[in-house]
Amino acid sequence: MGDSASIIHPSRQDLEAIQLERLNALLAEVSESNPFYRSKLSALRLPLASLAAFQETVPFTTKEEWVADQEQNPPYGTNLTYPLTRYTRCHQTSGTSGKPMRWLDTTSSWDGIVDDWVEVMRAAGLEQADRFFFAFSFGPFLGFWSAFEAALKMGSFSLSGGGMTTETRLQVLVKNQITVLGCTPTYAIRLGEAARERGVETEGLPLRRLLVAGEPGGSLPAVRDRLKQLWPGASVFDHHGMTETGPVSYECPEMPGRLHLNETSYLAEVVDREGGLAVQPGTRGELVLTTLRRLGSPLIRYRTGDLVELAARQPCVCGRYHLALEGGIIGRVDDMVVIRGVNVFPSAIDEIVRRCGGVIEYQAIVSERRSLAELELAIEVEAGEKGDEPVRRRLEEELRKSLALRIPVRVVSQGLLPRFEMKAKRWVRVDQE
Repeated sequence: MGDSASIIHPSRQDLEAIQLERLNALLAEVSESNPFYRSKLSALRLPLASLAAFQETVPFTTKEEWVADQEQNPPYGTNLTYPLTRYTRCHQTSGTSGKPMRWLDTTSSWDGIVDDWVEVMRAAGLEQADRFFFAFSFGPFLGFWSAFEAALKMGSFSLSGGGMTTETRLQVLVKNQITVLGCTPTYAIRLGEAARERGVETEGLPLRRLLVAGEPGGSLPAVRDRLKQLWPGASVFDHHGMTETGPVSYECPEMPGRLHLNETSYLAEVVDREGGLAVQPGTRGELVLTTLRRLGSPLIRYRTGDLVELAARQPCVCGRYHLALEGGIIGRVDDMVVIRGVNVFPSAIDEIVRRCGGVIEYQAIVSERRSLAELELAIEVEAGEKGDEPVRRRLEEELRKSLALRIPVRVVSQGLLPRFEMKAKRWVRVDQE
């Protein structure tokens, strides 16, 4: 089942009418009973006549505010619209860039998140007859818990990979005739490499979709190419979301590398990092989100920290009028490092490494001496390459050409670098005297 010309997508005017209706419902519910947002919304006069009035009046919310609130009011903070007895779900962020935050959901808000995941799956062309395998640990983060339940809601065969080794997951994928694999791009690569190491012929498998999330890699051309090499019968479908929000965007069925925002569930803005003003299409900025259906523990004008580029105004070639992000999530604002005056994002390094080829795994080491940062890469070279040195030199040259920087690369023994099931943590910071 794919997108077709016969499908009529909501117009821009219809989308904004839905957003305004849901926004007014959210604000009316939250403004009186939610302690965290009561003061932030005190200047509003409801109902709002326009989305612009909301953006002009309501201040941003930051992650730092959330962390401080939960530390001062443990364990869940004050962003609770209802009594605790109304909440049925608890998840927490992965904590990759700070202390993890806990998030509660009511039955209603959880149903909304699952519905949003169903929309992601339908955009990916997935069907009830598909057989899903979710190859991850099922930890406390929201991520694939909601995806798993969405597949169940579609009536599809759904198999959890929690508690399994990579070898066991590979066996399960083959024996159960899986057609859809859900995991991070990093782990899809790891699983594909494990198949090669064990002589498993992936080309003949019924697997037809890699449903990836959790990292920018799913929208990076070089990462997508690597995934297609390892899983030649499967196409890659990217999406992004957060524990704080749920699933936010999904890949355009006609333009890989572009993510459409689910604007019936989120009010999205892209703003200048410094001034907080809206940026024009084609300009990079920070993604700001308001959750329109998560009333029990909402986010209102939340600065996500995700760096994105707003695509040119719609309609898109796929027929959608939803806002779109060109190149997906480019990176995290707080993950950027400045190396000799050049802004370097982890996603840029990942793209270069994958494009270079011959590298199984890598680690980026950032060292600081007298407040100046330097970057070095440690790599494991893929078996079958004609020596380590050609790969090392090739990667150093690719880095120099792409970033105008000399970044040293050293080869380490196979198996020395860590492997990742969830979000890869390849960047290491080392302080030097």
